[in-house]
Formats: sequence, C-alpha cells, structure tokens
Amino acid sequence: MTGFSLHTEIKMVAVTLVIATLLFSCKEEIPKSDIGNITELPTQRVENMNVIQYVKGITAYVIDAPLMERYTASESPYDVFPRGIVMRGYTPEGLLETRIRANFAKNIKQSEQEIWEAYGNVIINNYINGERIETDTLYWNRLTKRIYTHTWVKITTPDLFMQGYGMESDEMARNAVIQNPFDSYAIVSRDSTEIPYIDTANFIGPLIPARKLNF
Repeated sequence: MTGFSLHTEIKMVAVTLVIATLLFSCKEEIPKSDIGNITELPTQRVENMNVIQYVKGITAYVIDAPLMERYTASESPYDVFPRGIVMRGYTPEGLLETRIRANFAKNIKQSEQEIWEAYGNVIINNYINGERIETDTLYWNRLTKRIYTHTWVKITTPDLFMQGYGMESDEMARNAVIQNPFDSYAIVSRDSTEIPYIDTANFIGPLIPARKLNF
C-alpha cells in the first residue's frame, strides 16, 4: 500500500495546474523585443557634448549639447539633440559673431548635402550687428551656408523691428530678410544722448590707466 491517498494525489494535481497557469501567464506578460524596429534605437549616445571646429587654427564653430543620439542604422544616418543645442559661430579674426540655440535639433548627413534642423524657441543672436532673430523652426544648409525658415519669425535690431513669415540669410545671420513681413517699423530718429549699440559679447571695455600710488 502506498503512502499517498487519493485525496493527496488530487491536491498535487491541482497545485501542478496552478503553477503551470502562473508560468504561462508570466510568459505572456514578458514584453517581446521588436527586432524590426532596431533602426529606431540610437547606436551611440554622448552626454555633455562639446565639438569645436577650427579653420586655419582659429575657432570657427562651437557646438554644445546636453545629449546627442546617433542613428546609423537608418537609410539616411542622422544625429538628434533631444535636450537642446547651442551653436556658436566665429569670425576669421576669432570674434564671437553668431549664437543659435534651440530646444531640439537634428543633423542629417547625406552624400550631397548636410541639413541641420532646429525646433522650439529658436533664438539667433548676431552680436556684431546687434540683431536678434526669433522663430520656432530653422534650417541650416551647411553646403550652401544659408539659414532659412518658412514659419513666423521676428527680427529685432538697434534700428528696426520686423516680423512676418519666411526668412533667409547667410549662416552668420548678417543679412536676414523676411519674405512676407507685416506690422514692422523702423526708428527714424534717435536721441543724441543715446548710447549706440555695443557688442557685449566681444567688448572688453576701455583701457583704464594705471593708478599712481603714493608711498
């Protein structure tokens, strides 16, 4: 006579069924990796990125970003800056001329062109001319060295206030032109005592003569 009763065997079968059911349920809840969407995953991540480009030993561009994600598995590889970006452009003399910042940016490199896209609170400052450009979308063609947008844009200078739709300029924002302006105005006359615009980004102040000390 065995040591197990029919009641004990029924309990063991019931416990086995419960365990099998739990294992099957857990298996169904485990997420499956989608190998087909591997192109949507970054192949490289760089935090606190800082890139400096030199031309003839002088700084030409500086790019800073909290995070850069690179996607090389895509048909057209691209870089994404999901936490914003700041780009600075310098003159051949090494002066800071242009600063561009945006909440989000994307860099698309192809065989015949390289396009930068910037979105969200895009602000462009040309410190030498004292100009400020504000828009929501901006494109930069590295090969043609032009920046442009088709959306609303506002330009403020020491003498003008302009706004409208569509804008194009060289990459340093030296000659920005609004394509469809509206509600713009110019300052016709100025107070003779008014201080003219000063390039605060590169201005180091007047030379102060050394103070003569009497001992």
